[in-house]
Amino acid sequence: MNPFAEILTYIVETLGTLFLLLVLLRFLLQLARADFYNQISQGIVKITNPLLKPVRRIIPGVFGIDIASLVLALLVQLVVGELIALILVHQIYNPVKILIWGSLGILNMLTYIAYGCGIIIVVSSFIAPFSTNPAIVLARQLMEPILAPVQRIIPPLGGFDFSILFVFMGITILQKLLNACAYSVGLVPKLILGY
Repeated sequence: MNPFAEILTYIVETLGTLFLLLVLLRFLLQLARADFYNQISQGIVKITNPLLKPVRRIIPGVFGIDIASLVLALLVQLVVGELIALILVHQIYNPVKILIWGSLGILNMLTYIAYGCGIIIVVSSFIAPFSTNPAIVLARQLMEPILAPVQRIIPPLGGFDFSILFVFMGITILQKLLNACAYSVGLVPKLILGY
């Protein structure tokens, strides 16, 4: 591969992944009803607002779910996928396939976000259990909707919360199912963020 194409692909993938991560976090912030006055939340809002506001004018939320964020995430997948296809093979790829693959990439990226938040919660529970660090507070708020139902079934035992272990198992199973689905639809990992 041409080194310039490789470098350009790396830059597009990195910036695209970072922006997609922020858009998905914005979606999760609203879904989990996290504290929007948290410094990290404010940063996410400031970075995503310039592209999200115009999409929101066209696509309103439904039942408290920020559909505009998901549409923007799919658009990011489409633009990045097409840019990488142009860089690597000098032609535009089938946009319908990229949108289908992009939705799998978004779901896969959401599992990575949940996994990362879970790791932050586990590590902070041993190091700083009562920390008010914005990242730790945000991770707890984002994982609360997933952990609460599991904690009702599996309450803490002797001061240890094993519910996170079952959540990790669920996330891993979901990732395996998504990978199998991606394989069955012929997903090209180089074109899709999150794979």
